[in-house]
Amino acid sequence: MSISDAPGAIPVESSQSALTWGPIIGGAVAATGISLILLLLGSGVGLTMVSPWQGQSASVGSLAISSAIWLVIVQWLSSALGGYLTGRLRTKWAAVHTDEVFFRDTAHGFISWALATLFVAGFIALSLTSLAATGSRAIGAAASTAVTATPSASSTANPSVSYFADALLRPDKNPQRVTSDDNAALAEVSGILLNGAVQGQIPDDDKTYLATVVAARTGLSTDDAKARVDTVLKRIDDAKVAAQKAADAARKTAATTALLGALSLLIGAFIASAAAALGGSQRDEEEDLIGTGNLTSPTSRRSVTG
Repeated sequence: MSISDAPGAIPVESSQSALTWGPIIGGAVAATGISLILLLLGSGVGLTMVSPWQGQSASVGSLAISSAIWLVIVQWLSSALGGYLTGRLRTKWAAVHTDEVFFRDTAHGFISWALATLFVAGFIALSLTSLAATGSRAIGAAASTAVTATPSASSTANPSVSYFADALLRPDKNPQRVTSDDNAALAEVSGILLNGAVQGQIPDDDKTYLATVVAARTGLSTDDAKARVDTVLKRIDDAKVAAQKAADAARKTAATTALLGALSLLIGAFIASAAAALGGSQRDEEEDLIGTGNLTSPTSRRSVTG
């Protein structure tokens, strides 16, 4: 028969909550403060590595690696500090099993880490929102200026429609309109190039027409004009391939950063929990030593006996 089944036994339950918000909030605030300080310090050091002068700035790869390493260091240091303070500042629970105390300390450290992470994420989101608002206002101003300065905004509003309209009105021989009018020539050539960018290729008849326009505008022979058109189109294809490579590299970098950030956060949560358990253990040891010392030291015995 267990003790709880004995006659007259009454279950004992503490009226004190197992969750103490004071140390949790204090540790989270401390972790947030040290995170912001270290982030500003890293930003200052990072700006010293960037220079507008050629050959005097660190490479993009080294900057990305340094930033990732610094963010990991910031996460771990702030988690350790916040977790340790959370465990050390909590009041000792009396008549609680040591395993339960260990679990509560680690839980307090984890909650403190989560709260600090929310604080830092909110601060970063607020900063990014402010930067995005500033950037959107600048882009809006630039767009309105561009629309005002464009002589024919309706023709560029839908490049596909403009392209097919020009194709319908394209003369078979001696395109006098594009040879005498700079705006007309620029509009037709731009429409063909835009349509080629959307479709992924430029039809042969458009290439022939481009060569005709180039020959009429520049005085080159037909073969030289075709060679120039082919050269420019190849440069456009090379630029498109380079842009695709850059986008793929950015995608890989973003994926690596996300995975590294998730791993860093998990390790930060573990560090905060372990630091809280360490702080709680030192807190309990200090209290036990003080209590034992007061009863065993000669000074305390003299004060007790008289």
